[in-house]
Amino acid sequence: VQLVESGGGSVQAGGSLKLSCAASGYIFSWCGMGWYRQGPGKERELVSSIRNDGTTNYADSVKGRFTISQDNAKTTLFLQMNSLKTGDTGVYYCVIEPGCRYCKSDDCYYSAVHFWGQGTQVTVSI
Repeated sequence: VQLVESGGGSVQAGGSLKLSCAASGYIFSWCGMGWYRQGPGKERELVSSIRNDGTTNYADSVKGRFTISQDNAKTTLFLQMNSLKTGDTGVYYCVIEPGCRYCKSDDCYYSAVHFWGQGTQVTVSI
């Protein structure tokens, strides 16, 4: 499964971006999914996650500013980022956790490992 992120870019502090993550033709049901980021010179960190029951989790640094969601068809993961700060700069990756059930047409599978996207750059300037 190839995850593709989009929506990154350059924005001034205080601006907004909405990231998307999808795998062509796949429906993700009963999956834990999330967004990680890696800033310059920093380790990769969890930004937000959503469980298969819809429960969400956010890093303290983004609470109240970011919102994770999925479309009703369970094909796309989103991250709405508002009030962006320079500290939000980094490469953002979407991830699907092991145990995810994903289907394409009539074929369904369970993920045994994490699936990662290739990342999308977010740059926030003053």
